[in-house]
Amino acid sequence: MDTKTVLITGTSSGIGLAAAVATAQAGWHTVATMRDTRRADALLKAADEAGVSDLVQVKRLDVTDAASVATCVAEVVAEHGRLDAVVNNAGAGSVGTIEQHGMDAVRSAMEVNYFGVVELTRAALPHLRASGGRVITVTSVGGVVGQPFNESYCAAKFAVEGFMESLAPVAASVGVHVTVVEPGAVASEFVASLKLDIPAMLAEAGPYAPALQAYIERTTKSYDSAGAQTSAEAAAPIVEVLAAERPAFRVQTSDWAREFVATKLADVDGSAVQGLTGGWVR
Repeated sequence: MDTKTVLITGTSSGIGLAAAVATAQAGWHTVATMRDTRRADALLKAADEAGVSDLVQVKRLDVTDAASVATCVAEVVAEHGRLDAVVNNAGAGSVGTIEQHGMDAVRSAMEVNYFGVVELTRAALPHLRASGGRVITVTSVGGVVGQPFNESYCAAKFAVEGFMESLAPVAASVGVHVTVVEPGAVASEFVASLKLDIPAMLAEAGPYAPALQAYIERTTKSYDSAGAQTSAEAAAPIVEVLAAERPAFRVQTSDWAREFVATKLADVDGSAVQGLTGGWVR
């Protein structure tokens, strides 16, 4: 049987990089995409060290550019004759509260984290129908539980989860499986890439400064090396979903993530979540 092909977005670092190497190790021809292919060195080095360079192909893809999405998908199908899976992984964080953050930050978070996912999924679906393939989307526990000072990010991830939960039964009717993968804290470049100037944020936070200070202290601890998963650990469920005959719709990447998400899914009146996250800002 021909080698199956998977397209993964956001592979220059973090979960995307780890997923690209892991899928190649599992025997998939992996099209590893990123907005700036000049940042491919870390991925190519990791693929070489894993002995899977021949199965990893780097392509440019900007999920916020419809023409870029269409071009990349068309090239993959033309070159490989098939597309068996898409992993929507590209994303961007956004820390702040709406009164001070403004609408541009909200729209930017939605473009990358939501509309980019929708655009690629739409472009890929005809080819996934042909292959009986699957759509896997890396969301976050922040796509289930709203978190302080992550209003824009969580709103986008909530939107992704609602979109995929609605799409799943429709896609299944034409032979395409849909899964969301929900990581918790991951020790990767994702947090560092936010390039937050914490002192400046606190100085400009006005009445929100005490809550922001408490949130930053709590979050910093959750992302330290002892308290977070590695990118490889968070990426492992993606490979499991690709291999599963009938994958679950919702998959968490750790016991902590499962417990955290379960709080929301059993929280009919919202009091459990508010009690939990309220403690993060006090």
